[in-house]
Amino acid sequence: MREIIFDTETTGLDSRDDRVIELGGVELVNRFPTGRTFHHYINPQGRAIHAEAQSVHGISAADLAGKPSFAEIAEEWLKFTEGAKLVAHNATFDIGFLNVEFGRLGHPPVDNGLVVDTLALARRKHPMGPNSLDALCRRYGIDNTKRTKHGALLDSELLAEVYIELIGGKQAALILDSATAPAQGGNNVRHIEIIVAERPAPLLPRLTEAERAAHAAMVATLGEKALWLKASPQEAAQALSSCSHPRSGLSRAIPPGPARQRPQ
Repeated sequence: MREIIFDTETTGLDSRDDRVIELGGVELVNRFPTGRTFHHYINPQGRAIHAEAQSVHGISAADLAGKPSFAEIAEEWLKFTEGAKLVAHNATFDIGFLNVEFGRLGHPPVDNGLVVDTLALARRKHPMGPNSLDALCRRYGIDNTKRTKHGALLDSELLAEVYIELIGGKQAALILDSATAPAQGGNNVRHIEIIVAERPAPLLPRLTEAERAAHAAMVATLGEKALWLKASPQEAAQALSSCSHPRSGLSRAIPPGPARQRPQ
């Protein structure tokens, strides 16, 4: 299974008028990073960057001078994501911007069936929150000290680690062999047979004969319907023997007490 964890940075919050100015993504195959990434800064073609947005991502108009337009990187993105699920944090925002950008180029919108929203996953798993990317990194012990500003590629790399935690954590490593076998083009899954050897000699019993005799004598006082008698035929025989020989050592193991009564 192939997934692309991605993020965008934009000139503002309105997908109808604002533009994508950074797009980054990392590839997972069977929930493991492959090392393949996608990253571009994108020229917004005259669209100004809102001051509030720039304070979040730190990208200025000067930074984007000479960068390619979205039309120039669109085909590369489509090839990178072909056949993969798209995973984003608050995916409605990112997918909304991508759909508008692709719409300008005559491309159809992204199939919602291929989109995974990690914010929705986090809210279900941690309903009390907080569930921002920074908060989830802290929750899962993921180092985000380099994240002084939002950035599409860095945020995608952090989100990939968060996503793995949200869907099962490091337990995914337990299926490493089977997960990587298809990518390597062969059936190299290792089947490990575990053999438990028998002991060369049985362990010695921990109960002494005196303790066994005392227990049998106690069971004998419980009556013929005692569960102990049904569970262990050997103890039943020993208990009956104790009843048949009231002067034997078995009967003296527990002194006689008051008659038992069935609880009302």
